[in-house]
Amino acid sequence: MPVEIIEVTQSSHEFKEFDAKRLCRRLSAVIAADTGAISLFTDQVMQLLQEHDGAEAKGFDIEMALREALANAVLHGCKSDPGKRLECTVACEESGEILIIVRDPGHGFDPLNVQSPLVGENIMSDHGRGIFLMNMLMDEVRWERGGTEIHLRKK
Repeated sequence: MPVEIIEVTQSSHEFKEFDAKRLCRRLSAVIAADTGAISLFTDQVMQLLQEHDGAEAKGFDIEMALREALANAVLHGCKSDPGKRLECTVACEESGEILIIVRDPGHGFDPLNVQSPLVGENIMSDHGRGIFLMNMLMDEVRWERGGTEIHLRKK
């Protein structure tokens, strides 16, 4: 089955964090819960951001955090079921701030219950690094809707 972005959509997310009048770029999509779709969508987002002045310097941080958020949504929120869908919206404000929202159909989680990968017994663990990485790369990371929606901001 080919990897696909189901559709590019009008955003169903509310941008309380931004003044909608100052958004200069926005991309929203419904994505198949397939790890192959992560690169396809991320490449489109990064192309969009390269067109945005000042975003290129933040490119690595944004790309890595977006990939982690999408991977977590596919693996944990959608349980790697390609029949499930996740939503992602990326918005750029004229000031240069970037906001990314990823929403999955899962049951959510409490991010405070995720153990730090820097603590002795967790150093060799095969999970838990994605949230840590997103927190290190982005200026703001927060969860909404019981952990089924993540908001990432880069100033």
